[in-house]
Amino acid sequence: MLLALLALILAMGAAMFLQKALVPKYGLDLAGGTTVTLSPVTQSGQTPSQESLDLAVSIIRERVNGGGISDAEVAKSGDNIVISVPGAGQAEVVKRVGTTAELRFRQVLGVAAANAVPGKMPTAPASPGTSGTPAPSATAKPSSTAAPAPSSTPAGRALSSALTSPSPGTTPSASASASASGAATPDPSASASASAPPAEQDPLAGVDPTGIDPAVLEQFRTLDCTKKDRGQGVQDDPNKQFVACSNDGTAKYILDKAAVKGTEVSTASAGVDPTTGEWIVQVTFKSQGASQFSKITGAITSQPQPRNQLAMVLDSLVISSPVIEEPIPGGQARISGSFTQVTATDLADQLKYGALPLKFVQSSIEEVSSTLGADQLRGGLLAGAFGLALVVLYCLLYYRGLGLVAVASLVVATILTYQAVVLLGHNANFRLSLPHIIGLVVSIGITADSFIVYFERMRDEMKEGRRSLRVAVEVAWVRARRTILIADAVMFIAAVVLYFLAVGGVAGFAFAMGLTTLIDIAVVFVFTKPFVAMLARLPFFSKGHKLSGLDAERMSRDTTTTARTTVSQEG
Repeated sequence: MLLALLALILAMGAAMFLQKALVPKYGLDLAGGTTVTLSPVTQSGQTPSQESLDLAVSIIRERVNGGGISDAEVAKSGDNIVISVPGAGQAEVVKRVGTTAELRFRQVLGVAAANAVPGKMPTAPASPGTSGTPAPSATAKPSSTAAPAPSSTPAGRALSSALTSPSPGTTPSASASASASGAATPDPSASASASAPPAEQDPLAGVDPTGIDPAVLEQFRTLDCTKKDRGQGVQDDPNKQFVACSNDGTAKYILDKAAVKGTEVSTASAGVDPTTGEWIVQVTFKSQGASQFSKITGAITSQPQPRNQLAMVLDSLVISSPVIEEPIPGGQARISGSFTQVTATDLADQLKYGALPLKFVQSSIEEVSSTLGADQLRGGLLAGAFGLALVVLYCLLYYRGLGLVAVASLVVATILTYQAVVLLGHNANFRLSLPHIIGLVVSIGITADSFIVYFERMRDEMKEGRRSLRVAVEVAWVRARRTILIADAVMFIAAVVLYFLAVGGVAGFAFAMGLTTLIDIAVVFVFTKPFVAMLARLPFFSKGHKLSGLDAERMSRDTTTTARTTVSQEG
């Protein structure tokens, strides 16, 4: 165990040196950054609805935090949206948050597995689906049997989960066929043979290049959608062909020019089909959009797979690409699948506001100073050092030689925490802020509790006088580890719930607390217990030296005191 821990510390240290990452990245309050205020402009000139502002905040928050745990903050301030991005040189992020998410309908010209790049064999089959996953077979129709990964946009999550999450005990179906009244439903039924992975490494194998710009073909060949940043938020030109990833990161597409823009969606609503009793989403287009939608569905119906698919692209990610089996006139479409009331409502909201009814202008851009943050960092570090010193002093005075185990365990936990923070900063864009530091300081007490529980169990076994130190170490560990695991599990669950329900500084505090709780469990199991077992073999501890904290006089005095207390209570 100790060798495994040493190997882990050395490996993390080597990763830090290879990446030249020796110090953590700091958040907005410690390193400064950029604050952008966006003012909405509606088409009618009226005050925007709170519903549309809330949706804009959600989309922008996904954008700025999409690359990792960046500690960026997005909040409403009246009718404005204020975005605070930590660090210097945030021009790209500022540009990204200032653009409005656009919903577009584009014909699919080509499709391949997400990680199909030249010289790289796809590791997973490309199964067709309404979540945007393609079918390599020319005759396969989209299937909704594969559950999607969490998407990077709220709209992607709504559509993906609604059309691909199977009901218990059933395989859902979704199709994009049209009835005589013009209802459109996403199509299911992928054949098993269609899910076989392509043998070619070249993603262009099987793609018909007719009518596709050569530059777009080259972009498609090199695009790898398995990466975290799959192009979300990139402003695409509706008048040009476009390469995009699916919202769940399982497929990549070559898409034609936008046939219908999201601004042509008049309304979308969730409801219950009176004949089947299932939840559906009904979409109504404006007059021009209805004509465009009828034209594109009629044009692609008779084309081979995958050119008979119509992709819905939101924020530059494909959220659905159903097969169109017949023209859809009338400007009304119906989407059905394994919906619940919640998922149907979410999808309707995303289609309704896919192209937000708001345009944003940057009313102000300010650089945030880190002077106050530097003072806070200094104070936080002093508080942490003072608290750590008190814990170390208490352990040495009360447990004497045994306290050295607690001190060594705290040192190991500190090293692992620092390495984790640095590596997360350079690989997941984690930025250390004051709430994180508070969480790390609080965790000192949590870590010390685990050592105290174990030590007290061990001393209790010694006080009985029937066990040697080596036996007491093992028996006490069996009893103590359950208590330690339960306490840490409660703390970790609280941290997870707080992280997902909160935003900003509170979420940062929860993340740090959850991280250190996991490190505490690792240190106690991999270092503290094996280290105590090793020390129990030394005569200094096994024979009960006066400075060991386990000396016979101290144990007998505690036992005598306990006995006197018992007699007094009985008398």
